[in-house]
Amino acid sequence: MQEIIDIGKKAKEASYELAHLDTSVKDEILLKVADALLSRTGDILKENSKDLAHARETGLKGAIVDRLTLTAERIKDISEGMKQIALLEDPVGEVLEMKKRPNGLMIGKKRVPLGVVGVIYESRPNVTADVGALCLKTGNVCILRGGKEAFNSNRIIVEIFRKEIDLLGLNSNMIQLVMNTSRESANALMKLNDYLDILIPRGGAGLIQAVVQNSTVPVIETGVGNCHVFVDESADLEMAKKIVINAKTHRPGVCNAAESLLIHSKVAKTAIPIIGEALLNSGVEVRGDEQVCSMLKKAIPASEEDWGTEYLDYIMSVKVVDSLDDAINHIHTYGSSHSESIITSDYKNANYFLERVDAAAVYVNASTRFTDGFEFGYGAEIGISTQKLHARGPMGLKELTTTKYVIYGDGQIR
Repeated sequence: MQEIIDIGKKAKEASYELAHLDTSVKDEILLKVADALLSRTGDILKENSKDLAHARETGLKGAIVDRLTLTAERIKDISEGMKQIALLEDPVGEVLEMKKRPNGLMIGKKRVPLGVVGVIYESRPNVTADVGALCLKTGNVCILRGGKEAFNSNRIIVEIFRKEIDLLGLNSNMIQLVMNTSRESANALMKLNDYLDILIPRGGAGLIQAVVQNSTVPVIETGVGNCHVFVDESADLEMAKKIVINAKTHRPGVCNAAESLLIHSKVAKTAIPIIGEALLNSGVEVRGDEQVCSMLKKAIPASEEDWGTEYLDYIMSVKVVDSLDDAINHIHTYGSSHSESIITSDYKNANYFLERVDAAAVYVNASTRFTDGFEFGYGAEIGISTQKLHARGPMGLKELTTTKYVIYGDGQIR
């Protein structure tokens, strides 16, 4: 697709300028964009209302609409996150090591930008701002291919970025939005090896797997979150109730929301009524195993499929397990290596869970909702990686860099 190739060429050209911009210039861009987002809140909300109206016309509802919705408060949060990124230390140019070889060569390793970063994502206009900010700070050009459901919102946010970059006399192709939201444009981006250094999908399981399976550009797999909370036999049940309700209902449409609850059989008779009723009272549909359904009248029998489902909605699967090892085995069978939490008063069990659970983020006595770049102190994140190569967990600034070796000699030959 020629349109995508042209975008790639412009991105590659811009990457040579952005990679070497001084930190102060990059920070100036971010602060100006952050202020512009606030001053143009009304314009952004007007464009977002078009997307929301179209979403309603096409029958979208629930968590998808929540992810799509911008408010004055959410725009303020996006702006604040951008300002935080500007305040963070620039990782580009950091010398990680320097050593002298017996032959006199000085061999060092330093952080450099990845180059051109492509992101394919769905229904989240905040991603447009987050990715733009993180890429600018780390000297990476970004090509954004959002979904049609957020097109107007994405377009005005990118327009604001590009205007502020233009006003500073710089190449605004440092950030580009693919205006074609067809499947063909996504497929073309997946094959843009000559211009794209890395591709990051953000969205549902279908989107992520489509990119992983079809892309010839290196992919960082992000996002799918079948997250669990395990209530151990020594758990403080009031604490457990608060954590489960927060993890499930605070924002059910995001990847770090808990989808499954596991309860130790030794406390099931007490814990199920306490936590189960709280879930039901919060509007959550409980899909439970036989024991859960026998103790919670409004629970619906769970199917095998429920244990592995990322609902992104007010639904939670609940299962009774007989031991800590059973809980861990269940997590490894059905989880997505995103975020897992144990509620326990037993120090030994807490450490066992931390050591044995294979996930990007593992918690003791805390909500899974904290797996987030802003909460981890990164200002924002470009995604939450659930793979193990290059990056894992919330991807902040350092995860958007690679390294190169720099070698100083004084005439050495081999």
